[in-house]
Amino acid sequence: MSFLWLLSCVAFFSAAYGCGVPAIPPVVTGYARIVNGEEARPHSWPWQVSLQDFTGFHFCGGSLISENWVVTAAHCSVRTSHRVILGEHNKGSGNTQEDTQTMRVSKVFTHPQWNSNTIENDIALVKLTEPASLTAQVSPVCLAETSDVFAPGMTCVTSGWGVTRYNAMLTPNELQQTALPLLSNDDCRDKHWGSNIRDSMICAGAAGASSCMGDSGGPLVCEKDNVWTLVGIVSWGSSRCDTTMPGVYARVTELRDWVDQILASN
Repeated sequence: MSFLWLLSCVAFFSAAYGCGVPAIPPVVTGYARIVNGEEARPHSWPWQVSLQDFTGFHFCGGSLISENWVVTAAHCSVRTSHRVILGEHNKGSGNTQEDTQTMRVSKVFTHPQWNSNTIENDIALVKLTEPASLTAQVSPVCLAETSDVFAPGMTCVTSGWGVTRYNAMLTPNELQQTALPLLSNDDCRDKHWGSNIRDSMICAGAAGASSCMGDSGGPLVCEKDNVWTLVGIVSWGSSRCDTTMPGVYARVTELRDWVDQILASN
């Protein structure tokens, strides 16, 4: 698999905003860098988290799904020594203007069928040591239901602090976003990735933009009935972040039952 990159509510608040409804609406070109993306409107993806080590190095993204839980990719290998940063837009060390929340990790649950060779079931749940404070800058995304259908060709959005070109030395300070069309798994197999595409994956892109290293674990969200829903988790793709090749994401509809089991028992 060397040709792959492993892309490195309280009741009142729910009534006011609801999951998947940003208090600060996003503005997405091509929907109305990530490679060939654009800077996101600050805090318009309030579920976006930065996973960082003790030095403050950003190594993966994630999505807040409740006050106590973050979902990310299994291949990010989150540990209890890592930190979860909420409410961040500019992760530059000189930026002191943002009201971020630095959360500690209580437990990490990795999907029992996670396979690092085939990249199947690339999902992990991170339990925070204390609940996040839900604000206009920090709120959860809705999770796709097992019965939800997101049709090929639908335009969705991914976001992250990953590199803006495959050989870049540094990741951008400002959160980037890009709009991407969904592909059917059949098209993704036949035209791009062959038998590497499994049922627990969903493809998006091949239209001039791509996720890249450092975006791993972050969200692929689709808007339905004015609500943003987490449909995919950034997983893998072209080793050069080729924008003519689709990125591959963990498919939340296939993994939702496991998520529910973990949340219910913890």
